[in-house]
Amino acid sequence: MEDSVRQALKRTSISSDNNDYAVIQLPARAITVAAGIVAEIGEAFCALIVDPYEVSLIIPQDAVGDFAGRLQGHTQADNSYRLITFDLALDFNLFGFMAAVSQALAEVQVSILPIAAYSRDHVLVPSQQFDIALGALQKLQSSV
Repeated sequence: MEDSVRQALKRTSISSDNNDYAVIQLPARAITVAAGIVAEIGEAFCALIVDPYEVSLIIPQDAVGDFAGRLQGHTQADNSYRLITFDLALDFNLFGFMAAVSQALAEVQVSILPIAAYSRDHVLVPSQQFDIALGALQKLQSSV
């Protein structure tokens, strides 16, 4: 593990907002609908990812019912997810940080959905594995 990754792991605060999230897939043409939903929710954490094949929307689980009428043709992941945030502004030249996080969670068989914001990284983990994931990340942090 690179020294810069070790330093980042030592300095980061690992936190969660303790909310459950839904991961939703919409057709690629649904970008305007999805953007409107994110704007209306106005929560501290939502995600909208658009690629040529689909729109992915991550919103609080308890908000899904509020927008059911607008989620035409959607698919929702079977699991709910919990957010883990690495609260440290990460340099764009840092490499290997998410690899270390991914490896630590893979070793305890927790799947992740990594999400990078401009300066901070996050992972979504299945809600039922949140405690396992948090423990593995705290162990990783204490080992560096």
